[in-house]
Amino acid sequence: MMTQIKVLVAEDDTNIRMGLVDTLESEGYGVSQAKDGKMAMQLFDKDCFDLVLLDVMMPEKSGYDVCRDIRATNEDIPIIMLTAKVEEIDKVVGLKLGADDYMTKPFGIHELLARISAVLRRSKREKNKDKAIVDQPFMFGEFEVNPKTYKINKEKASIDISERELKLICHFHVHPGEVLSRDNILNAIWGIDYLGTTRTLDQHIAQLRKKIEMDPSNPMLITTIHGVGYRYEA
Repeated sequence: MMTQIKVLVAEDDTNIRMGLVDTLESEGYGVSQAKDGKMAMQLFDKDCFDLVLLDVMMPEKSGYDVCRDIRATNEDIPIIMLTAKVEEIDKVVGLKLGADDYMTKPFGIHELLARISAVLRRSKREKNKDKAIVDQPFMFGEFEVNPKTYKINKEKASIDISERELKLICHFHVHPGEVLSRDNILNAIWGIDYLGTTRTLDQHIAQLRKKIEMDPSNPMLITTIHGVGYRYEA
């Protein structure tokens, strides 16, 4: 029996929200609904969802704020933002905050369903790819990386790592000694549709170095190749 895909719909317009709920339920999705941003976060914190449909302009908490809060704890769940705003800058803001797609009202329901299917397929591919790479513990420098517990171990010390840090370690692990461009790493970890800046990657590398380097200011494990990217010195 297939597991039902669970969708969180956050939309303050009752007619639009109920229309989305009815359509998604008729397509076989399990749906929870929120009429404002505060309620959306309460539902998100209590349940596990596979996708979030998020209106931008909502009372209590905007869609931008909800997107930011979700990404602080879950970097992988697909988020599609819905908005009446048509300015390109509004779209860019949402995508930089971590949204996977963006639809401007009014939108066709068939296009929305197609985009939902697309982001869910992409999410499934990423999960399967990660699972194939990081199924068993492996050595990264002097650290033993345990993908199932999100921990790296050295002697008696055990350090927690985030899901994104684990993905970075795994990507370097399968490309030892190779110079990886920032674009290569961003595409592998954040996805080909990522529209943010390389600063995001640099910040994650800096945080990872604090956990794995003896001297983060003089890294020996993940080195910077100026003007290009990074290299894992296996």
